[in-house]
Amino acid sequence: MSAFLYRLGRTAATRPLAFLAAWLLVIAAVVGLLLTQTPSISSRLTLDDAPAQLVLDEVTAALPEAGGTQGTLVFSADDGGRVDSPDRADAISRSLDAAVGTGIVLDRDARLEEQRAEVETTVRATVEGKVADEVRAQLKSLITALEGAVPSGAPAASPAQQESMAALGARLNEVTTTARALVAAPDQQLIAESGAFFAEVGQLRAELQAMGVPVDGFPAPEPGMTDPAAAVDDAAMAATDEALGRLDGLLDGTSPGGTSLVASDGERRTVVVSDDGTVAIASIQLTEQISDLPEGSLDDLLSAVDGEVAGKGLAVAASSALQPMEPPIGGSEAIGLAIAAVVLLLTLGSLTLAGLPILLALVGVFIGVGGAYALSANFEMTTSTPALGLMLGLAVGIDYALFIIHKHSSLRARLGLDAVEVTARAVATAGGAVLFAGLTVVIALLGLLTLGMGFVSTMAVTAAVTVILAIALSLTALPALLGLLGRGRRARTQPVRAHRGHEHSRFGRMAKRWVEAVTARPILTIVLIVLGLGALSLPAAQMQLGMPSGAVAAPGSDQRVAYDSVTHALGEGANAPLIVALTPSDAAAVDQDRLEAWQSELATHETAANVQLMGTSEDRSLVLYTVVPDAGPTDESTADLVTAVRAAELDGVERIGVTGLTAINIDLSESLAEAIPVYLSLVAALSLIVLLVVFRSVVVPLAATAGFLLSIGATMGLVVTAFGNPSFTWLVGVDRAGPVLSFLPIMATGILYGLAMDYQVFLGTSIREAYVHGETARLAVVDGFHHASRVVVAAAIIMVSVFGGFVLSEDSMIRQFGFALAVGILIDAFVIRMALIPAVLHLAGDHAWWLPGWLDRILPEVDVEGTRLEVADAVVEDAPREEAPVGAGVGH
Repeated sequence: MSAFLYRLGRTAATRPLAFLAAWLLVIAAVVGLLLTQTPSISSRLTLDDAPAQLVLDEVTAALPEAGGTQGTLVFSADDGGRVDSPDRADAISRSLDAAVGTGIVLDRDARLEEQRAEVETTVRATVEGKVADEVRAQLKSLITALEGAVPSGAPAASPAQQESMAALGARLNEVTTTARALVAAPDQQLIAESGAFFAEVGQLRAELQAMGVPVDGFPAPEPGMTDPAAAVDDAAMAATDEALGRLDGLLDGTSPGGTSLVASDGERRTVVVSDDGTVAIASIQLTEQISDLPEGSLDDLLSAVDGEVAGKGLAVAASSALQPMEPPIGGSEAIGLAIAAVVLLLTLGSLTLAGLPILLALVGVFIGVGGAYALSANFEMTTSTPALGLMLGLAVGIDYALFIIHKHSSLRARLGLDAVEVTARAVATAGGAVLFAGLTVVIALLGLLTLGMGFVSTMAVTAAVTVILAIALSLTALPALLGLLGRGRRARTQPVRAHRGHEHSRFGRMAKRWVEAVTARPILTIVLIVLGLGALSLPAAQMQLGMPSGAVAAPGSDQRVAYDSVTHALGEGANAPLIVALTPSDAAAVDQDRLEAWQSELATHETAANVQLMGTSEDRSLVLYTVVPDAGPTDESTADLVTAVRAAELDGVERIGVTGLTAINIDLSESLAEAIPVYLSLVAALSLIVLLVVFRSVVVPLAATAGFLLSIGATMGLVVTAFGNPSFTWLVGVDRAGPVLSFLPIMATGILYGLAMDYQVFLGTSIREAYVHGETARLAVVDGFHHASRVVVAAAIIMVSVFGGFVLSEDSMIRQFGFALAVGILIDAFVIRMALIPAVLHLAGDHAWWLPGWLDRILPEVDVEGTRLEVADAVVEDAPREEAPVGAGVGH
């Protein structure tokens, strides 16, 4: 590998313009993609086979309108006054109409009015049917009586009387015919015309009585049926009031909070006003998921709403679910870069050389993150993915270039080689370590694909590609730039033995004192480190995983204002609604009684604060309820409620599912928590194998892997302490404790493992090289540490600075990532690699490099840092410059 890297470095140094032109073409291609492609960023973190996700897919298929993003708009008065005054209530009402007018918000108020109208129509139809049946029964009795009522006068009736009786008989026949027609008429016609008919029958009855005709068998209308239309109106009103009351009970829930907003255009049932009138909360649902909406849609929505209320002294804040999707990248990254630039300048002693690592890191990040962002419409990219790629790309890009440049400067000063030769040798030696360390990071990241989680895979692949680009730039673009900078410089006739002067430098003396101190009493050093890191790891046992909610958003942000306002008005659980999907065993039997019974049963759960009917499918094969828990979205009791509801048994229900953002996040956190031990075991096994091959030792892999596990435990313990313990949140500038980001332990483990191997390789190979060259095992520890520590310390400080800059981010997820990686590097580099490992190797002595003969024979030879080239360099160093062949040592 060293021979190949030597040729690559030499070619890049001799033909720099070709290599740089190739990278410029890649940059141009990414620019073209960014200009022509439409990126798509999602805030959803989904797990395809999670129970909540499967239920959501079923709900979306059965009720497409229920699949859109749901969120809240919170209205408050700038002066702290009431928001339900007439003018402000009207402004809120207009703002919601404006929101619907954008075309991306469902008109839920209109839908509720439609439901109420449907209830009124259904109730009236039912009442009309009952009244019509009663009227028909009376008409049939009347027809029977009329057919038997043949009027007959006295035997000696006069002709006039006989004529009257004949006319009366004709009228009776006419009434009978009318009655038969009404019986056959539709309900509405029957009810509308039967009132006049019964009046005519009453008049006829009176005439018969006046003529002395017996009317005992002549049925009279029952009380209340003389005017069936009025009877329908009265009965329908009473029944409608009862039905709407029951409907409101289903929709408002078992324990509703607040009151509906009343504006001049009517009641807004989707807007709840707090009891003190200072907050109005509007529940809105988008027509689609945010990631599926056209770019800028949310900005248009929020602008339309704000435009209607701003003039009335009202402010509006949108919940997290309604925030535009933007990568959480601000200006805090520049702080880390500034510190890195200072460290590079102090380490390399040249402004030009110090600028190269930063330049290459920025180029790599632009290509990797920019390319992924441009192509994000083709896969699921979350808002955290670009930030993670930027974070890792900057850190490894600077460090990898630093290792090679430092080697370049060291070789030039030590051997006095010309620019091309020294560049080739730097790439062949330090470049080999960079390639190995970088590929180790890539393998660790790609190992996350085994979890089968889409968003984790996207983050892992994006980060891995960024690391690969950092490696490629360090091995091609960097030697090309070094070749350009070195043109016109001739090789020195006598090498400068600067590396020996390092022993007497301030840093050299400090490094020597440090390693002598940690190895003077190795057992004490090991015990102190193990106990100290073990103590720091203890809080990790209480780690609560979850997705950050508005509760831990930056104070004053829309997300935080919305969360706290909802908590104030309706309780914290209102920020964590659960969607419960019921599949009835008999859809035809689902009526209002059954809906109310299910609602009551769901409300019996101890931590359920409110249960509301959300809706049903048209055929009632799917019934949805909203269950509001007592606690917030990341509280343990909310997760317990999800489990309890899923395990419940309801009469007449075949299957119960729970979904919604809260349930999805709970499932996601549980799945990731289960994956942590598996992935940690995978990384530990990989570490043992890789280090066994590189160092050909049993002790080194075991010590290095155990040290890594200690550093991961301590890192997670500190994350839990800083973000989960209210007494220590000030350390990271957070004012409220919250859960640990659910995918942080997995991602941090993979990233920190790869970066830890960087330092292990550079320090370990330096110590092994000193041992192989004849120094005693214990002296090799001191000498090897002394020579490699300067660049490792610089690299670690740079990484800690870059990652630490992200701790200042306003985004809670990025803040946690930055803190975990910064602390992880700090512990692993300075405590594990620079203290524990030297102490263990010193204690083990010659046994540190022992390897069973059978294992030595089967392990492949890996020349990570170009040791063969370094051996040749030692010969060249002691020879006159003009007698040393330019390509000495290459090809071995």
